[in-house]
Formats: sequence, C-alpha cells, structure tokens
Amino acid sequence: MNKPDFFKQSLIESSEVKLKILDSCEATTIEAIDLIVNMFRNGGKLLLCGNGGSAADCQHIATEFMIRLNHEINRPALPAIAITTDSSNLTAGGNDIGYENIFARNVEGLGNKGDILLSISTSGNSKNVIKAIEKAKEKGMKNIALLGGNGGKIKNIVDCAIVIPSDNTQRIQEGHITVEHIICELVELELYK
Repeated sequence: MNKPDFFKQSLIESSEVKLKILDSCEATTIEAIDLIVNMFRNGGKLLLCGNGGSAADCQHIATEFMIRLNHEINRPALPAIAITTDSSNLTAGGNDIGYENIFARNVEGLGNKGDILLSISTSGNSKNVIKAIEKAKEKGMKNIALLGGNGGKIKNIVDCAIVIPSDNTQRIQEGHITVEHIICELVELELYK
C-alpha cells in the first residue's frame, strides 16, 4: 500500500464517519447531555466502564469531568469515576469473581439511585459491560452507552444509546471520543456558563 494514499484514505474515511455522526447521533447525544446535566444538578455521580481503548476513554472522560475540559470555565469538580483504572481491584475481581463481573461489582459498591453509568463498547456485546448495566438498573441508576456498528446487545438495554455509524473499530473509537468531548463541553456550558 502506498503510504501517502493510505494516509489520505484514513483521514477521508474518518471524516465521512464524523459526517454520518452529525446525521445519526444528534438526538441521542443531546438526550445523554440532558440526563447527565440533570444527574449532576441532583447530586449524582457518573460511573464509566469499558474495555481496552474504551477503558482509556473512560479514564479520559472522567478526568475531563473532574478537572475540566473548557479552560475558559472556572468550575468545581463534577463527580465522575472510571471504574476501569484500579489494577488491584480489577485483577482481584477477575481472579476471585470472574472477569465478567468486575464492573458490576464496582457498580454495586459505588453506584446509587440517581447516578448514571456511562458504558463504552465498540461492539455493544461486552459481557462485563452488560452485567454492569444490569447491576446499575437494579440500583436505580440510568444507563447511557456509546456503541458502534448495530449497537449490539447493549443498544436495547440502556436508557440512551449513542451508536457510531461504522463497523470499523478505529473509526468507532474516533467517533466516541469526539462525541464524548461534545458531551463534556455542553454539560459544562449548561451547568456553569
């Protein structure tokens, strides 16, 4: 493959997915923003979970809420916890209760009625994420998910599903981080501007 052509094609494909996001994800993204704003206004917290690159996104977005995204807005911290970051917790859970239960266990211990679980899964079929969503429902929490492809099993079990219109994992992940930044910034603007 010719490197310049590959470079150009990758950027074109990425921008085409972003344009599809504009057409297909506006309503669900605004719905997610409204859910998160109302949750923070009512004293709730945001828990985030996902695997691999999605776990990295969880950590990134939790940090944006805790610290800030828009440096023009001086605001207090917004309570957000990536339940993907404690290696002792995750390895003990994987060893003692099974990897499929690691996120559900953290939702059980940290989640409360009125909180939100934000799940990120490119496939929409991650077993440990599905179990976390089920546990969040048991606890009276709302569920938002960022997904890809056809949304997988998760699409139909959450309150709000934002499905990136692509089957390419890289493009889904790029779409996720773009939408996540939009969510963070609009939540900040709505709460503090």
